[in-house]
Amino acid sequence: MKIHGSAVSRIVYVRAETGEDLLVALRQGVAEAGIKSGVFLSGAGSLASYHFHVVRTTNLPPGNTFIEGVGAFDILTVTGAIAAGQVHAHVTFSTPHVAMGGHLEEGCEVLTFALVAIAETPGADLIGWDTFLPRESASQ
Repeated sequence: MKIHGSAVSRIVYVRAETGEDLLVALRQGVAEAGIKSGVFLSGAGSLASYHFHVVRTTNLPPGNTFIEGVGAFDILTVTGAIAAGQVHAHVTFSTPHVAMGGHLEEGCEVLTFALVAIAETPGADLIGWDTFLPRESASQ
């Protein structure tokens, strides 16, 4: 286990417009705002298509399953982190009948808008925190 604390220096909001790719917009927003480390606080809006992946196996490292589709979906939240300026985001979205989500991939087209709040944490060093390390390597 790792523990690291950091202050929040500012909240940055990224708004993606109709037809934009949500992940591409987040990457551009993070780059334009100069965010090197941070966490996603929330996300709202809607999607016209989705593309995400989830873990597929319990083998380590696990395999991934990629899922995509089209339709009208409400964004329930965007979570994740930014380490060394790299976006690692997860998305949850729903229809009246089902909620889905996982690791955000390119191909999530914004329907009306998407509003995502990011807390910049300049004192945090999260490099490698989103990378699988075998248990014996993790403690070193």
